[in-house]
Amino acid sequence: MENIESRLISEFGISKEQSESVIQLLDEGNTVPFIARYRKERTGGLDDIVLRNFTERLIYLRNLEGRKTDVLRIIGEQENLTEEIENSIKKCETLTEIEDIYRPFKPKKRTRAIIAIEKGLKPLAEIIFSGEFKGDINEYAQKFISQEKGVTTAMEAFEGAGDIISEMISDEADFRKWIRALVHNQGIVETKGASDETTPFEMYYEYKEGVKSIPPHRILAINRGESSKILSVKIKADNDKINQYLRDKCLKGNSETDKYIELSIVDSVKRLIFPSIEREIRSELTEKGEIGAIEIFKANLKALLMQSPIKGKVVLGFDPGFRTGCKIAVLDDTGKVLDMATVYATAGSKDGVQKSIGIIKALVNKHNVEVISLGNGTASRESEEILAQIIKELKEECAKDLYYVIVSEAGASVYSASELASKEYPDIDVSIRGAISIGRRLQDPLVELVKIDPKAIGVGQYQHDVTPKKLDESLKGVVEDCVNAVGVDLNIATPSLLSYISGINATIAQNIVAYREENGKFIARKELLKVKRLGAKAYEQCAGFLRVMESKEFLDNTSVHPESYNATKKMLDFLQYTKEDLKSLNFKDMDERVKNINLNELAEKLEIGVPTLRDIIKEIKKPGRDPREELPKPLLKTGVVQMSHLKPGMKLMGTVRNVSDFGAFVDIGVHQDGLVHISQLSDKFVKHPLDVVTVGDIVEVSVLEVDEKRKRISLSMKNI
Repeated sequence: MENIESRLISEFGISKEQSESVIQLLDEGNTVPFIARYRKERTGGLDDIVLRNFTERLIYLRNLEGRKTDVLRIIGEQENLTEEIENSIKKCETLTEIEDIYRPFKPKKRTRAIIAIEKGLKPLAEIIFSGEFKGDINEYAQKFISQEKGVTTAMEAFEGAGDIISEMISDEADFRKWIRALVHNQGIVETKGASDETTPFEMYYEYKEGVKSIPPHRILAINRGESSKILSVKIKADNDKINQYLRDKCLKGNSETDKYIELSIVDSVKRLIFPSIEREIRSELTEKGEIGAIEIFKANLKALLMQSPIKGKVVLGFDPGFRTGCKIAVLDDTGKVLDMATVYATAGSKDGVQKSIGIIKALVNKHNVEVISLGNGTASRESEEILAQIIKELKEECAKDLYYVIVSEAGASVYSASELASKEYPDIDVSIRGAISIGRRLQDPLVELVKIDPKAIGVGQYQHDVTPKKLDESLKGVVEDCVNAVGVDLNIATPSLLSYISGINATIAQNIVAYREENGKFIARKELLKVKRLGAKAYEQCAGFLRVMESKEFLDNTSVHPESYNATKKMLDFLQYTKEDLKSLNFKDMDERVKNINLNELAEKLEIGVPTLRDIIKEIKKPGRDPREELPKPLLKTGVVQMSHLKPGMKLMGTVRNVSDFGAFVDIGVHQDGLVHISQLSDKFVKHPLDVVTVGDIVEVSVLEVDEKRKRISLSMKNI
């Protein structure tokens, strides 16, 4: 355990006390969101991202120690364990190093070497490899001829001994480590096209790039091309250098035996070592590609989930379509469905389109709709033109201010047909549910998007090429952090939302909703303890993230944890707030009151830590605040731009829809996202696009190039 801790301290640049505290907190069953928010004194203020990475690394290192123990036990049971092997295994820093040492002792299939050993040729191989033989080796080999064992000539004896030596060389851990490092540092990934046909993988038909430098997105693109049988992929390395290294290590200067060792070196590299290391390097590259894809997906998902909600507005959700019509759902400011309709605004006769416009205008006026949330799928462009016309007409007819926002509808159809949607809207047609989801995504992206499998939300890069379990675990952590950072209204939250709250699993989430349905709204946080299977530990983990607006205790509607209620009230008393101030939640002058107070002394008086005190002050200044409100609002639009209108040099505002390794895709309102290549993101050098932009950002761009035929738009953020 001490070895694990020292590595974590070194890798994360934290103190021994921080490392010990985090490990203890995790082992006690505390969640990352809880530790990050309510145990800052013990962790030194480590945030949720660092804590999640720390947790993953801790698990890996513990698995590493477990594997060391297993391998030492197995080799010991074989009576092959020496002090040298034991020390080597204990020093291993990766699972690969352990497996290299374990390789000679691992049960093997019937290899050529095993067959040769069965023929009694191991002594011949050992005497050749030792280099200590004196005399005529050909004469010595005659002793191993045995009709019974299937060795009929001295040549066959040498061939069998050579197979044994080849495997001995291949099994040497130090050799593999050196060769692996060479291939990693100097090797080349080489791809060739299997045909001359036009495919998305054309750039890889004749392609070479260093193993060390190839970026994650290219690794996954090449893997996909290979699995589609479009590309062949090989890793090339300097075999002459590898062979020379092994000659230096294995040849003994014995003219009788070295020629046989040389043959085994060439055979071992070609048949055993290089194919094995090529597989390992390909596996490492795939892991690198997966990690890169997951990190980008996580960053994009977090930005999408944490987009600023449009609160307090009546929204019309508009799911565009052609043949089956456009589905409409009007939602009040809480997301409740007020009205529904299906119109044929993008297809049919001129009269039919005018009729549809009339229906939409009537719904807008009837419910005083302020914003239209338009899905970006099929018929979105045509629908946008209709909405722009409606906005113009309403402005002229009754001075009505109406806007629309284009919203990604990725995953809406998946949600519409889901069991969850059926439970939420049992009496509403599946086709209308998509419009409800599109409307609610604008009102509160987080609440709506947690209902959908993150992989279906459409902000990833090659996510379908990533190991599903690894991706699911990582994305679940992102959703958990976002949900807990914002907090949840206990009396309206769905089971899907509640299940992401710290300490609450799917069963407890269902039990909370069942309790609410049976007993009415929660009137206090502590009432959670009456929920089936929600014990003291779960309550400790979840309470601070759940809001109860209906509670008489105003702190129940804040992120202040119940364990700090007494300290908070003492603080308010110390700051001379009156009962009237508490009733009206009038704490706007708190900055002024704490300005001249020594927080260290106050924290000591209240028997809490300074980080907790700072969090309490920040929360009390604006009880129940939503951290997303500080982020930029979605871009509201009234008109429409056609792709044909775009000209080089034109400047436009847009919304970042996706970020990849090579750039950012920006919606500039022409139905086709434009690409700001990484080289065009800034006047300064950009290491990665995520250093400059995130999903949901509102950015100004200039048009570089428009290719209408291929539907490609090149944009720039330079010199703006």
